[in-house]
Amino acid sequence: MSAVHTPPDTGAPDSARLMPYALRPMSEEDAGQAAEIERDAFPTLFPPTSFRRELKNRLARYLVAFRRDDIAATPAATPSSPAPASPRSPIARLFSGARSLWRSQRGGWQPGQQRIAGFIGVWYMPDEAHIVSIGVRSECRKRGIGELLLIGAIEQAAQRRMDAVTLEVRASNYIAQNLYAKYGFKTMGVRKGYYTDNREDGLIMTATGVRADAYAADFRALADAHRRRWGFSDRLVS
Repeated sequence: MSAVHTPPDTGAPDSARLMPYALRPMSEEDAGQAAEIERDAFPTLFPPTSFRRELKNRLARYLVAFRRDDIAATPAATPSSPAPASPRSPIARLFSGARSLWRSQRGGWQPGQQRIAGFIGVWYMPDEAHIVSIGVRSECRKRGIGELLLIGAIEQAAQRRMDAVTLEVRASNYIAQNLYAKYGFKTMGVRKGYYTDNREDGLIMTATGVRADAYAADFRALADAHRRRWGFSDRLVS
């Protein structure tokens, strides 16, 4: 995870200008919280996403927005526990594994976990990056988190040498459509009855040429505007 992005036009920001949220790849420990956020954001979605299966999908990459003040609990930064003085019995290992599985399958935040506020999932096809899902906790909306996740996904797509990023959005979701249009997504088609809960149409929106100089310049300006409004945020996206 080498892609840590810092603002090109400033030095290290002071704490007053930090965004409370940052991005990192989703870990298996996040699966329960991601499922909770999905239920909150898409209560009629069926079937629900199996995030553990998605994390094993070689085509999929998921990012999460996490609370910066929980950074000590970041899975990648948590030091491993020292080895026990003597091997545990098979029964002890079985109960330990069962406890870990039970904790990971419970929905929502658990003590010792880093709290996540949202997620975005991208499938990487041979010729494009396809955003399959983006969700933010209801109590965390209108704080720039959804846009931060979109920024991270586009950065990741460019790093993976994708020239296009595409997604579907409900025809009635004008707020999301406006955000995507802001980042150069254009309506390229319609999937009739795409959403299974109410048979609503899905608009296919695509941003092309995301590695081109012109798009990159516009993208940097938008990312800088987001930083000026919401504060600096680390984005680990690889």
